[in-house]
This record gives sequence, C-alpha cells and structure tokens, in this order.
Amino acid sequence: MKEQFLEPYLRKMRISKVLPYLKLYKNCTLLDIGCGWNALLLQELEPYIGFGVGLDYKLPDIHVTSKKIKTISAFIDKELPFDSEQFDIVTMLAVLEHLSYPELILQEINRILKPGGGLILTVPTKNAKPVLEFLSFQLNIVSPEEIIDHKNYFNKRDLKKVISTAFKINKYYYFQFGFNSFCFCEKQ
Repeated sequence: MKEQFLEPYLRKMRISKVLPYLKLYKNCTLLDIGCGWNALLLQELEPYIGFGVGLDYKLPDIHVTSKKIKTISAFIDKELPFDSEQFDIVTMLAVLEHLSYPELILQEINRILKPGGGLILTVPTKNAKPVLEFLSFQLNIVSPEEIIDHKNYFNKRDLKKVISTAFKINKYYYFQFGFNSFCFCEKQ
C-alpha cells in the first residue's frame, strides 16, 4: 500500500508530539491504536520504548516487526484484546474520529493502562472537515478512504466531554492552524 503525499510529513509531526511524553516512562510499554498497515510510527519510535504493540484492522496478519514491536490485526470497536494494566502509554493519533463508540474505547484504554499511565491522542477539529475533504477529494494528497470513514469531528468542548469520562486531561492544545487537537491524559 502506497502512502499518500502528506503522510510522511504528518508522521514526523506526530512523532514530535509523542516523543516528549514517551521519555517520561523508562522502558515504556506502548500501544499504538490505529497503527496503519505498516506501523511506521511504532517503527520510528522503537529506540525510545521497551516494547510496543500496533493495533489496526488494516494489518495483513499478526506479525512481529522486530524484537521490540509486534502488530495485531483487529477491528477497533468497543473492546480491546488486552489484559488490564498492561501499557504505560497508548497513542491514538488521528483515530478517534473513525470510531463509532469513542467513549467505550476510551474506557477500554483506561482499563489497559497501568496506574499513572497516559493516553496521547490527536483528532481533527470540526474546522478541519472542509479542508480535509478538499485535500482528499480535490487534490488527492490525503487518502479519500480515510476521510470518508470519519464519523466525528471534535471541537474542544466535545472532545473534553468524551475524554473526561475516563481520563484527567493534563495537556490540551490546537496545532496545524487549529485544524487538529492534541491531548495528553492520565489514567484516573
């Protein structure tokens, strides 16, 4: 599967957002929900983690990409296929907008995080919708399939309401000219 034109740039930006938080956890165990078909974010973060798992329905099969990273092919709906208190950090970058039951997945993430664990998420704002549709459907530099699959866009109030059901928000800000939100949350 070929990456769209903007994907490498967006991945570098995501890494710059995630890395400072990963460094807070020595030998971090990381779950990347929605890791994509090749788990490139996880692969690039490998030097900074103790062990990482990528989860996405797009993955061809369950496989190990290295001694420190494994990937699991699974649909993300209401439950996650992990034991409780298994991960230090969960990343969910540009994924929440694709979920039919975001509150249930956030509760599941809370369940699988260790005490003191954190969730790092990014999500497009409501203002991003027309821009993403233009970049996708007119310019074809963002995956049309991804944009068609968006079920929600979140303004700050809506996102905080959804997140606060399971987490304490430690850091929240807009980036990319206000078209995306970044959140770092701790397990309650």
